[in-house]
Amino acid sequence: MAEKGPVRMERKEAIGMDQLIEDYIKEMRLASGIGRIRVFAAWDQASGAGAYTIGKYLKDNVLYCNISSSALRQQLYFQRAEILQNMNEILKEEGISLKNIVLK
Repeated sequence: MAEKGPVRMERKEAIGMDQLIEDYIKEMRLASGIGRIRVFAAWDQASGAGAYTIGKYLKDNVLYCNISSSALRQQLYFQRAEILQNMNEILKEEGISLKNIVLK
């Protein structure tokens, strides 16, 4: 019986870390979860109401937020268009675009 020599690995081109991470995210199907986390962080940044937001939910590019203070919720209601625009600007490079914000 003939013995086989050492297994040789074929040379491949080097892949950058950014491409490797992108491929991993696609393979593990993590994009939607990561996108959701980025939307929630953008809400906290654009609205300044992260401490008063007791629940956030994202469905069909619409962000639903439960606000603990009724006075703050009313103020945010009148600023929704500006907050939405700021959030979409923050999320632009991620390829995420929100349609609307619903405050509860």
